[in-house]
Amino acid sequence: MAIIEKTLFSWQELYGSSDLERLALVLETLDDEALMRVLEKERERGRDDYPVRVVWNSILAGVVYQHPSIASLRRELLRNAELRQACGFDLSRGMDAVPAEWVYSRFLKKLLMHGEEIRGICEQMVERLREELPDYGKYLATDAKALQSYGRPTKKRGRDGRREKDADWGCKTYEGKREDGTPWREVKKWFGFKLHLLADSVYELPIGWDVTRGSVSEQARLKGLIEGVARSHVGLLDRAEELSADKAYDSTGHNTWIWQEYGIKPVIAVRDMWKDGEKTRPLWPERAENIVYDAQGGVYCHCPETGERREMAYMGFEKDRETLKYRCPAAAYGLECKGRGGCGRNRGSGYGRVVRIGLDRDRRIFTPIARSSYAWQRSYNRRTAAERLNSRLDVSFGFERHFIRGLAKMRLRVDIAMVVMLTTALGRIQQKRHEEMRSLVGRARAA
Repeated sequence: MAIIEKTLFSWQELYGSSDLERLALVLETLDDEALMRVLEKERERGRDDYPVRVVWNSILAGVVYQHPSIASLRRELLRNAELRQACGFDLSRGMDAVPAEWVYSRFLKKLLMHGEEIRGICEQMVERLREELPDYGKYLATDAKALQSYGRPTKKRGRDGRREKDADWGCKTYEGKREDGTPWREVKKWFGFKLHLLADSVYELPIGWDVTRGSVSEQARLKGLIEGVARSHVGLLDRAEELSADKAYDSTGHNTWIWQEYGIKPVIAVRDMWKDGEKTRPLWPERAENIVYDAQGGVYCHCPETGERREMAYMGFEKDRETLKYRCPAAAYGLECKGRGGCGRNRGSGYGRVVRIGLDRDRRIFTPIARSSYAWQRSYNRRTAAERLNSRLDVSFGFERHFIRGLAKMRLRVDIAMVVMLTTALGRIQQKRHEEMRSLVGRARAA
């Protein structure tokens, strides 16, 4: 038999210590005093067998410990005296200090009546992060996430607390092309709700969010989401430079409004809505020209002599003119072009022809960052930050497996998860542990 030397601590103790460290970080950093005073005032002279602050702390512990239900949280509290102590339970009462399930049910109903106060805590956390991180909100990303309901569709009337009456069917379509050029299409359907998220794409932390029924489209909520952030966090959008999003948000209205209202450059993937077979369009159809563009924002010129097509050289965005500047590719890259001398207005110029395209030519396709540029691709790649944040909500914050019914309860659960996420990030920033700000399940720092 191989003899293995015993370690000083067991794996359970190590991981338990790690969870307790994260919970202590949340409880020490979170400023929830206003909410606690409101709840205590409402209780006033009522029985205080289970203090408000203690029950609230245990609900936060359920998020940190990743418990999918109150029943699972209670089992943890019953067997874990250290967790009871961290939450503030009376240790002299032993396991009797753990509230019954009906106590939690009543307390959660009480929290539903104070959703504005909880949302206020979230907004306060965003403001505190804004003070700690000067570039927080500089690069934004938005995305929507399916939140499947625990309940099932029903046609029965009435409400008994068990049926799902608020959710409906959501649908999202994914399209693309395979390597051989054949198109593919996938349709995802779910019954439940939808989380609309606006996040910082560098720090991967939320800034604003909303929960709606599953059928509410991303385009319908984007404007309200941005306006809500502008109202709640005055001046925050002044530092924003870019907003990246996938094709679901593509529209002329969004591109125009985001840029003109807030000065934020929209980096939104464009859908190919041209009729079948149409590859390019003339830039100026009203006159004879050899400059064309495609559905993805590429700008090309055709040689007057040979008809050869080349992509024009992008020279940047002229903000005062609101135009994209392009230059003759032969002059910019030193290419041989037989028709260069007689091309356009700058014929004979050593600099080559210059073309300026106003954003008003086609707001869907032409944006302040040219779609054909490397800068646009770099900016668009930052959009995946919102997808990673959504993934953490699923895996680490319990939305992949939950027992939530009803829109109000789902909004409350999302707000509490965001409170824990933002508070954990703020606490680790204050501890100079910036690299761990996004992790709910990272190893605790050694003592």
